[in-house]
Amino acid sequence: MQTAGLAVERAGPWYRALNRRQWNTLIVANLGWLFDGYETYALILTVSLSFHELLPAARYASIPFYAGTAIAITLLGWGIGGIVGGIVADYIGRKRMLIYAILAYSIVTGFTALAWSWISFMVLRFIVGLALGSEWSTGTSMLAEMWPEKHRGKGAGLMQCGLGIGFFIASAVWFFVSGLGPSAWRWMYVIGILPALATWWIRRGMNEPEKWAASDRKRREAVAAQKRGVPLDEAERHLLRFTLFDLFANPGTRRLTIAAFLMSTTTTLGWWGISTWVPAYVGSVAVSQGLSGVIWASLAGMSYNTGAICGYIGFGFFADAWGRKPVTIAWFALALFLTPVLFLWTHNLALLLVVCGINAVFSLGQYTWCSTWLPEVYPTRIRGTAIGFCFNAPRFVAFLGPLLAGTLITYFGGYGKAAVILSMIYILGIVAAPFLPETRGKSLPD
Repeated sequence: MQTAGLAVERAGPWYRALNRRQWNTLIVANLGWLFDGYETYALILTVSLSFHELLPAARYASIPFYAGTAIAITLLGWGIGGIVGGIVADYIGRKRMLIYAILAYSIVTGFTALAWSWISFMVLRFIVGLALGSEWSTGTSMLAEMWPEKHRGKGAGLMQCGLGIGFFIASAVWFFVSGLGPSAWRWMYVIGILPALATWWIRRGMNEPEKWAASDRKRREAVAAQKRGVPLDEAERHLLRFTLFDLFANPGTRRLTIAAFLMSTTTTLGWWGISTWVPAYVGSVAVSQGLSGVIWASLAGMSYNTGAICGYIGFGFFADAWGRKPVTIAWFALALFLTPVLFLWTHNLALLLVVCGINAVFSLGQYTWCSTWLPEVYPTRIRGTAIGFCFNAPRFVAFLGPLLAGTLITYFGGYGKAAVILSMIYILGIVAAPFLPETRGKSLPD
């Protein structure tokens, strides 16, 4: 009878294997990423309009350059804040770092609505980036440490889709807010203050993952033993190393980090250098056909982010079924193929919206490899640091993508050729992915 009961349990829906704490962790991580998504896409949707207000009319022809610079500065701040936030999360805990991150970017996003010049806008974007960067690695670490290995990919996909939901919400809000006049963009940032309210629930309803608590306890014991002059073994010496140094101290870990860095650079540069221009591109096609560019850009954003949500979730389920490595390579390859389909080969506006959604499944949905695969490669003592570094350090390279894209768009007088040139970066991800070990169904390293 007991065996039959276990068989029924195994045959039941996967979600019944999860407890309330695990679901709460997913909700918190998803909300944090949703807030990041809203704020990020609010910038993408409104950056051109904001510079129409913040720049003199004589500089309007250079708006693609200023827009690319604003996105690049956000990325630069995101990279710095993400690495620092990941390190801090390994020392003070996932929950506390998540609260600090959400509070910081909510407050500074609100101040962005008060920007009075293009310089003040750029400075505020950099500070917002610092705050945004630290949220993802913290939420990803929490989820990986709380969810069972058989369903970790599903959890990562469901968490990652928060970004797409945030993007979709920003697109929907902009659809209604865009008609409020030249300063409509400021209201998008005012709304961005609301996530701060969620920190109250996180503080009361969440606990630190047991894996992190155990690792932190061992680190404190090792520090106390060192102060007493007690000889330490190799594992204890690892605990005393600064986490960022420990990430590169071992040759094996160093090789993994290089491969993960290259893959993350592929995903990050592909998104920020190519996909962020999708609404503007569709809007330009609409204008060329005598239609409203703002309306069609909003519709493109909603279509794109609907596809992205499907891509995030689908990646996680496929990765649990088929493995991290083959699914990641497939997502890179399809993103490469679909870039010219979107930017060069499709001209009918209705069909263009469909292609936007399909392209997003792979170009933006591929981000789930980071939240699924990265936490499974590194031990708990450096997990936040490793995730923060691998996910955010590529922004020091990828921030050049929007700058290069803006320059290429200006040079070619359009989006198509620039997008196809930049899409070659997906080849790097296809080459680097085989160097990470397959981790499907395995326990997290201690």
